[in-house]
Amino acid sequence: MTRQKSTNKETCPVARSVDVIGDRWSLLILRDVFDGIYRFGDIQRNLGVARNILSGRLASLVEEGILETRPASDGTAYQEYVLTAKGETLFPVIVALQQWGERHLFARGEQHSSLIDKATGKPLLFMSPRTREGHELAPRDTEVKKPA
Repeated sequence: MTRQKSTNKETCPVARSVDVIGDRWSLLILRDVFDGIYRFGDIQRNLGVARNILSGRLASLVEEGILETRPASDGTAYQEYVLTAKGETLFPVIVALQQWGERHLFARGEQHSSLIDKATGKPLLFMSPRTREGHELAPRDTEVKKPA
């Protein structure tokens, strides 16, 4: 079953984003590509997803300009799926999901993967919305301004 693209004129950026990347497989594909897994077969093995589902999600991510295909970097006949500039801007989304999961879905001391800064070898600081002056914002400190 392929996903149907939303045709409504949604004014909410979250709703439009969910239409593009908001299903389990698309997010996990993006996680894998950020982790350096680029080939169809490797992504399929890592996720355990059916070929038809993976093919559909990859096609959608390419159509949306989030991924693009290129010849395999090792010169073989394979192709790889790589992030576009638009796709790379999803990095904070994946990091935020990872950090939320680390905080709320693992028991104290339970092992899990960690995202590490290559330069320092240390985990990333927790991401949080901030004012232009650098002060952390809570949900109560913000409001959605809807178009008139």
